[in-house]
Amino acid sequence: MTSQPHQTIDGAVVLAGGQARRMSGVDKAMLTVDGIPLLHRVLAAVGAVPVVVVGPERPVPAAVRWTREEPAGGGPVAGLAAGLAAVDLPSTATVAVLAADLAGITSSTLARLCFDGDGAVLVDEDGREQWLIGVWRLGALRAAIPAQPRDRSLRSVLGGLDVTRVPARPGECVDVDTPADLRP
Repeated sequence: MTSQPHQTIDGAVVLAGGQARRMSGVDKAMLTVDGIPLLHRVLAAVGAVPVVVVGPERPVPAAVRWTREEPAGGGPVAGLAAGLAAVDLPSTATVAVLAADLAGITSSTLARLCFDGDGAVLVDEDGREQWLIGVWRLGALRAAIPAQPRDRSLRSVLGGLDVTRVPARPGECVDVDTPADLRP
């Protein structure tokens, strides 16, 4: 039996705990683009659903639940595992999984990530899946997380799921990895 594509997001996990090695360790989530911190942009795109932010606590304009992976610095899959453990929703819920350094994310980006299987990810203009711009069925995410999530890639963990790939519009996949990414 095929389910209908999901149109709403019930919750979100935002990964905001990276070490920003290419940025000399600066807190990327709080860097500003057009005067708005990156983490605030991501939270605005998600809207008023329950949000779990994985990383150190920072001042944000929305109510969020904070958590950390143990030990800190275990990589994105470990961060996702910690975030999912803090999500209090049924397994049928739809959850956005996002990086905190997305400069081009909007609510309309997330609205386009509809799916009929386990989830959907944005695909950049080079054809690469952007695993930290996705919307997923919570039960599928939880089932995919390995018992030892440390230092695993999201592609290796989520790539085997039934994923809808949605082409990105110009600018939607923009993230901040280096100082040059902040320049217009």
